[in-house]
Amino acid sequence: MTEPRLRVAVLFGGRSSEHAISCVSAGSVLAALDRDRYDVLPIGITPDGRWVLAADDPARLAIRDRSLPAVDPTGTALALPGDPTAKGLVVLDPGDVPSDLGAVDVVFPLLHGPYGEDGTVQGLLELAGVPYVGSGVFASAACMDKDHMKRMFAAAGLASPRHVVVRAGQAPPPDVRDLGLPAFVKPARGGSSIGIVRIDDWADLDAALAEAHRHDPKALVEEAVAGREIECGVLAGLDGEPAASVPAEVRVTGGQSFYDFEAKYLDEATEFDIPPNLDDETIARVQALAVEAFRALDCEGLARVDFFVCDDGRILVNEVNTMPGFTPASMFPRMLAAAGVSYPQLVDRLIRDAVRRGTGLR
Repeated sequence: MTEPRLRVAVLFGGRSSEHAISCVSAGSVLAALDRDRYDVLPIGITPDGRWVLAADDPARLAIRDRSLPAVDPTGTALALPGDPTAKGLVVLDPGDVPSDLGAVDVVFPLLHGPYGEDGTVQGLLELAGVPYVGSGVFASAACMDKDHMKRMFAAAGLASPRHVVVRAGQAPPPDVRDLGLPAFVKPARGGSSIGIVRIDDWADLDAALAEAHRHDPKALVEEAVAGREIECGVLAGLDGEPAASVPAEVRVTGGQSFYDFEAKYLDEATEFDIPPNLDDETIARVQALAVEAFRALDCEGLARVDFFVCDDGRILVNEVNTMPGFTPASMFPRMLAAAGVSYPQLVDRLIRDAVRRGTGLR
């Protein structure tokens, strides 16, 4: 018998500063989904938070000539009721009685940053009883907040770079200078290197904090680490057990002082080594720590775990990304490809894993 097609809602855009990168990720997933196996429903979230039915056209979601994509706000307005007996989207045409768009079997929430990757959308999907790709409410929220994430690393015995928290309107604590220079100032709940500033003089701290606080009232000042930036993907198997990918090393080659937004997405200023030029023992340690960090934060489905391999041999866990960038050029798909999992296979596995897990306590 022919297996029934799953109806997959690809959710992208959102209210965070990573709106454009979410659109780019979604375009890649839309292009990879097998339409013989899946009934695809693209749903965009505008920067002001409206849900709209989007065009099923991956080309509209690509970066072109340094121009970043965005969700078209003119699409038909939608809503997902938090009703587990419905499991469907509702069309909200002005002046009309809301109509049912049909049930959704699974959601692929390609959302980066607050109001999407931070447990908020995951909570809505749990209430609605609709399975979704990736981590649940708690892990999504914990990994989004770099301060709480580091606290959980410490509780699990995982070393990470030292930091202090500075909230908007508060003076930096006196021990901030104990971190040494250079240091990095960053939003506590952001991504894609947006709002991050490297400082080489404490006189620049206030300006750097002001930039971070433009994106988040909670900011981190973090020590700079002398070492190499290594990333490792983690993917849940058919039984739900996490396994590490081949790691990769990120090298900035365009003259930037660190792996910032321009280097990541606009300037082609980075090179990647998959696998990195590390000895087998160090690679094995990175892979084991990636799985350990995944479990420590109670992650599900997938994650990209970022490390510093220090010049003195220490391995520090920098952060866990529960929904990493998902273009074919992004590190997570590239590391899985090096492990023998193609991009379409990766998308399919994540959807099947989400259906297997379902929703609710687990």
